[in-house]
Amino acid sequence: MYAGSTTARNNRFIAGRRRRTEEDCGGADAGYSDVKGCELKKVVSLPERRRCVTYLKTEYAISERRACQAMQINRSSYRYVGGQDVMDDAYQRVVSLSDQYRYWGYRKIFDLMKGEGQSISRERVRLIRRREGLQVVRKRRKRKLLGMTTQWVNQAHYPNHVWSYDFVFDRTEDARQLKCMTVVDEFTRQGFEITVGRSLTASDVIRILDKLFARHGRPACLRSDNGPEMVSRAVQKWLKKKHVDTHYIDPGSPWQNAYCESFNSIFRTTCLDRWLFSSMTEARVVINQWLQEYNTIRPHGSLGGMSPEQFLQRWTAGNINQQPKILTA
Repeated sequence: MYAGSTTARNNRFIAGRRRRTEEDCGGADAGYSDVKGCELKKVVSLPERRRCVTYLKTEYAISERRACQAMQINRSSYRYVGGQDVMDDAYQRVVSLSDQYRYWGYRKIFDLMKGEGQSISRERVRLIRRREGLQVVRKRRKRKLLGMTTQWVNQAHYPNHVWSYDFVFDRTEDARQLKCMTVVDEFTRQGFEITVGRSLTASDVIRILDKLFARHGRPACLRSDNGPEMVSRAVQKWLKKKHVDTHYIDPGSPWQNAYCESFNSIFRTTCLDRWLFSSMTEARVVINQWLQEYNTIRPHGSLGGMSPEQFLQRWTAGNINQQPKILTA
């Protein structure tokens, strides 16, 4: 009973003292600094709390004890001065350079001061920056835009049911980029198109797909990853206008676009890796020849050893009455 009463009295005394301290130091928001350059910034690090204690002592003429209570810092921590915390010219130079070059780490600051002839160790530069709360500003990663899936399709069941498309990159002899857009029918494994260019934008994607829709009819669904060309508003709006559903795979899951990835792998190992193109014109000629060979001659393991065109002809002959109506653009 006696111990409990003592504890209660102590708690009331501490609460009253904290309330008086908050009133003296600007209220319950004293944890937020209004020191020069720190408006409405929450004080977290020890160096910031030390500076705020000094500010409260100077501006409000309150005791060190009350200022430390307001900033929730031990008086011993406020008074502590490390062996390397001497405010000499080197110390001030580290602070000045760190403030001037905010995106530089302590190693860069040390190298710069070493080039200036300053006598200071790299470890001391690191400790000074840590004591002053000088941290490198990290760049935020941009959130990647994802496409809107209108129909989830696991497997194609007939020609023109699901198409998939992707990009493959290579270089010509002069080290300039080649960007190849591949379009595949997932049911017949037929490669409809490999368009080669230096740069292919969303407008080029629409132009290529429009040409293929006119030639083969439009598919029921189009599968792709979340590349910027595929998820662009122009492409999604155009596909919606054409009444073509979209299936965007999950980020970092290329196996969900397995048919196109398999096609791209074969394309790279049997064509791109075997040729060093001297120009984009040569690349287009060689790639078109390879695509013709792939569709008409090369046996495909998952098609029973037939080429994609042979498989399409046999399927068409055996399902003449069950063929779905070809959708035109």
